[in-house]
Amino acid sequence: MSYGKMMIKLAAISLALCLAAASASFSAPLPKPTQEMLKKLKLDPALLSDIDRELEVPKAWLDGANKERKLRVFSTIDPPQAEVLFAPFKERYPFIATEYNRASHEDRAIRTLIAYKNKKYVSDIVTGLGGSFFMYQEAGALENLKQIPNLKNNPQHTFDPNGFWVGMHMRYWCMAYNTKQIRKEELPRKWEDFLTNPKWRNGNLALGNRPQLWALQLWQAKGEKWTKDFLTKLFNETKPQLRREGMNALLELLAAGEFYGTIPSAEYRTYQKTLDGAPVSYTCPEPAPVAVSEMAILKGAPNLNAARLFINWFLSKEGQIAQYVSDYAPPVHKDLQRKELLPFADQIVGKEKSMRDPAAEIEIQPKLLEFWESLWIRSGGKRR
Repeated sequence: MSYGKMMIKLAAISLALCLAAASASFSAPLPKPTQEMLKKLKLDPALLSDIDRELEVPKAWLDGANKERKLRVFSTIDPPQAEVLFAPFKERYPFIATEYNRASHEDRAIRTLIAYKNKKYVSDIVTGLGGSFFMYQEAGALENLKQIPNLKNNPQHTFDPNGFWVGMHMRYWCMAYNTKQIRKEELPRKWEDFLTNPKWRNGNLALGNRPQLWALQLWQAKGEKWTKDFLTKLFNETKPQLRREGMNALLELLAAGEFYGTIPSAEYRTYQKTLDGAPVSYTCPEPAPVAVSEMAILKGAPNLNAARLFINWFLSKEGQIAQYVSDYAPPVHKDLQRKELLPFADQIVGKEKSMRDPAAEIEIQPKLLEFWESLWIRSGGKRR
């Protein structure tokens, strides 16, 4: 290569590098709420250096959302938490007016589907479908999400292989305990430890009437015989309190000293109570029951493009961090599996886990619920 050609090539490379640097330097600044969130969590802003790429979407979605100018979401977080969650999204997409409603599973999943079948839309996005997903699938009531760019950020088993739901966060369904009544050395390492430690007997342990949240994963990991034997002994020998309250109410009673521990409990809700100063903490016997909460878009939703923008943003690192700051739910994003974004990480990381398989909700859950209810009623519990 001649000297002149070499100099031209070097000049071209230098110009390309300068243009790349200029492009990076002119990237849009992070939304102010996002900057505050990173500061609160002591995370390096460089973690979001690729956020502009993560948020690239088809122009037709932006144009469509600009015409729709609205988004309705049904979920489970409290309204003040939703305000925190939506803040960066609102700054990025100020032309979309968001309408959020916290709803029970009955309102969120069942009545939404009933309305849909009657050609009425009460929301664009629904979350936490759980066992109701298959009713939506049968009704053809969900949009396919495979075209959402950030779906690729979700690890395997945290989205529907057919594309009709995506996991929005991780959820561990283990045990919360009262720190005034239980020492760390008394915590169960395996589920079988509840059967051998007399500390948990005679009403010191509370069971919520939600076996599908945790026992289903034990059934998957340990099999039908082990799970039935374990549950039979748990009811008959440990003799727990059988409580009809919701899982959040059980945490309140735990903090008040009504019992020593409660199953099942979510790590994020327990962590919220610790921040309020409640004498509670958390542990996961092995295998730790794990699930993801589903997020989906109703088929033909009035604000379809706005819903697509929101889910794509929510699955980005910025959206997942906003979710964690809002309610401490662990991110599902594959690049955010870090201890500082997982409450009670020392009680979860490195332990054997059992992830809830949605298919198991068809095959296993009916048998589990039937067996559980027989134990529940026989032990003095009341029907739901």
